[in-house]
Amino acid sequence: MGLQRIVKHALLPGWWVRRNFPPAALKAIKTAITESEKAHGGELRFVIEGPLSLQLLLRGQSPRQRAIDLFAELRVWDTEHNSGVLIYVQLVDRRVEIVADRGIAAKVPQAQWSDICRGMEDCFRVNAWRRGALEAIDRAGRLLALHFPARANDRNELPDQPLVID
Repeated sequence: MGLQRIVKHALLPGWWVRRNFPPAALKAIKTAITESEKAHGGELRFVIEGPLSLQLLLRGQSPRQRAIDLFAELRVWDTEHNSGVLIYVQLVDRRVEIVADRGIAAKVPQAQWSDICRGMEDCFRVNAWRRGALEAIDRAGRLLALHFPARANDRNELPDQPLVID
């Protein structure tokens, strides 16, 4: 799998991300996050990444490890109530990972986040990129609202705009 994965990442250009997530889809994702966060105390951060660097590939970095690294790098953990959630899409590998901060992870088992990930991946297999992203945000938002209802003093601590790394 190692060499095959390296070749796959090397051959797909960065602009390929934009083809699957054009500006209208990114705007819809941002709007969905903004609306979702009105109903809960969580903070959603959505990241889409195209080809990984050769350095990351040679280290054998899995999509899960990359998500954890981005969770730290983007400071998703740095929210007042430890309520950050990263939804990470590794487009070339067609893998999705969700990393929740410790305040949320204590109440929501990883299996529930993994179920949302697999649903997105099912949509991606039929090229329903936008639908998969919006359904995942909706499902994550409902899960967060159940365990972390919105409070009057909640503030938006993380950007709602999806980050595209191409």
